[in-house]
Amino acid sequence: MSRNYHSIAFTEPVLDAQDRYGSRSAVHRTDRHLAGPGPSSIGAADGTGSAPNTEAAETDGLDQIKDSLGRNERDFIAGRDGFYLATVATSGWPYVQFRGGPPGFVTAPDEHTLAWADFRGNRQYISTGNVAHDPRVSIIFMDYARRLRLKIFGVATIDDVRHRGPSSSASAVPGYRAIVEREVRVEVKAFDWNCPQHITPRYTAEEVAPLLQPLRHRIDALEAENDLLRVRVASFLSDPETRLSQPQQPEESR
Repeated sequence: MSRNYHSIAFTEPVLDAQDRYGSRSAVHRTDRHLAGPGPSSIGAADGTGSAPNTEAAETDGLDQIKDSLGRNERDFIAGRDGFYLATVATSGWPYVQFRGGPPGFVTAPDEHTLAWADFRGNRQYISTGNVAHDPRVSIIFMDYARRLRLKIFGVATIDDVRHRGPSSSASAVPGYRAIVEREVRVEVKAFDWNCPQHITPRYTAEEVAPLLQPLRHRIDALEAENDLLRVRVASFLSDPETRLSQPQQPEESR
């Protein structure tokens, strides 16, 4: 858990709930000692994540603190082909949307920033409108195959790029057939690696393909062998002399 995550997520009602369900001491003990259970060891010493410092987060103010995305976080994000984005409407209702694209369409140009091309979709523009009202967003990146989950709090800015050429956007993805209408940049305020509990493993076609390849080769070999046997059987059945020359089995052995 990054140092700022505690101050953003653990509001007084949340702390009350932790007390009520008996998890507050365990959560705070973990918060003091771990930066998060990411793909590999994460900690401030090796530059792969920020060590928690809840006192600094509480006294310095959120605007002065930017939690740094480490190498593990940035590599993890670079491998994702989608994420869940939460915003809040003027009505107070939260809205969650899935954003997708080719792996790598979300980039981390520096340790405090996320950026991606916002492709034209169903043209409801709910997230876009919500961010114009309240730029605070929450993002969840998932790796279902490895049962990993990265949660991020940030502040979003949206740049309308429709007046530019389709390939002039800095976040455009070469070869991906989609219309880029906006560029989104998120200033990362906090992040947390969530536990794998209750994450059901799921696999993409690309992840499954290497595992299926040996089976496909075996099926091809069996089909070729079966075709050869069919030819031999057909040849045998079409030649009466061949059939008559075959020794007949005794009646009792049939």
